[in-house]
Amino acid sequence: MEVVPLIGRLKGHEYTALVGGFFFLVFETAISFIIMLLPIPIIQWFYDRSRTLFHRFSENNTKGKSKAEDVSDAIRMAKDFGELCQYWGYTHEEHVVLTKDGYLLGLHRLPTRRGQRKRSPGTSTGKPVVYLHHGLLMNSEVWVCLTNTERCLPFVLAEQGFDVWMGNNRGNKYSKKSVHHDPNSVKFWNYSLDDFAWHDIPDSIQYILDITNSSSLSYVGFSQGTAQAFAALSIHPHLNEKVNVFIALAPAMSPAGLAAPLVDGLMKASPTLMYLFFGRRAILSSATTWQAILYPPIFTSVIDTSLRFLFNWDSRNISYLQKIAAYAHLYSLASVKSVVHWFQIMREGAFQMYDDDVSAFGSPVGRAYRPARFPTKNIVTPIVLLYGDRDSLVDIKMMLKELPDHTTVTRLDGYEHLDILWGKDVDKDVIPEVVNALKVHSCENPDNFKDGLKVFER
Repeated sequence: MEVVPLIGRLKGHEYTALVGGFFFLVFETAISFIIMLLPIPIIQWFYDRSRTLFHRFSENNTKGKSKAEDVSDAIRMAKDFGELCQYWGYTHEEHVVLTKDGYLLGLHRLPTRRGQRKRSPGTSTGKPVVYLHHGLLMNSEVWVCLTNTERCLPFVLAEQGFDVWMGNNRGNKYSKKSVHHDPNSVKFWNYSLDDFAWHDIPDSIQYILDITNSSSLSYVGFSQGTAQAFAALSIHPHLNEKVNVFIALAPAMSPAGLAAPLVDGLMKASPTLMYLFFGRRAILSSATTWQAILYPPIFTSVIDTSLRFLFNWDSRNISYLQKIAAYAHLYSLASVKSVVHWFQIMREGAFQMYDDDVSAFGSPVGRAYRPARFPTKNIVTPIVLLYGDRDSLVDIKMMLKELPDHTTVTRLDGYEHLDILWGKDVDKDVIPEVVNALKVHSCENPDNFKDGLKVFER
């Protein structure tokens, strides 16, 4: 039985929000179930009607498409990571990692430059290795769904002579399999940030090092992908010897909370309310259904509105066509438990492990213990932080208090969270910082990269 907070723990307007949210989710679930039963022609009819309505009321109803619009549509309609790479002329490899607790994780690799093909796939290239990891509710496609190659970090790194790998969390589009549990079972989705840190990150890194015959690699994380690395490096001392530099883009450790007061207050008062709303499997699993029905500009507007409501982001640094292209690849499945874990972290204001004693959140006397915290000050690997000064999820002062003294920081003026991935000027503001950090840390002799490495001017 789920734990329901005591009346004294929530205010009247929060209970109103709770009841309203519950009825909204019931309505949304019912609609999603009905849509699931509809034949494809009827779904296409709804899609066509939403497109007609959009163009009827849109001020930008122009005939014909520009080249930029064609590119955006091609990226949007790409079905998977492979098609996104193929569109830009890159050959990728697919790998599968078996974690120690039985999950099968998909890895994607770009071993060569554009237009080139590796003669012996799945072997060492002799190049410096870099590993990129995505954020919450994402998969590896978010790195390569940009509307030009100059702003695409993996493509730039491949051109600079790196062996580029991209990971995926358990449960997402490329990792929805386990040797022990069926993905439709509750047990499959019973994981939090702890499991990413204990298994997914270290097991993926070890697999990559084995394939590439390398002693170490460079890690680039985005959002939750940075939190997973902070956690993994803090609890696996030997992992620090295998990561020569950790570059954290839009780093996440202990966010202050959400911009929407009602939602923020409600979830902090009792994070386990998420289980009452969404169950104990995947969260927001109906998102792809709505994406299939809504005309892309309408779907984009829904995402923008949601981001503004929850995080106070206006996304002005991301072009309209980039949003159309990227938002189609934004969402991937994640466990409700991993989201509950984040609300526990926000509530306590500490980067802690998952608190299994959920009953304590409903207790008026609190807990008689403190949940274990990730010992992030113990990280030995060099850390480079890049954050936007308009990112509501980054509390840089708090973060630096919990990190070792060798951490370096670069502030990006005017940047929000997703801007660091898809902003219109990432080729000038973000990618040069990443490449220069890699040059400094990723090998013993940074002036002697195999195949040569261009040094970006700041």
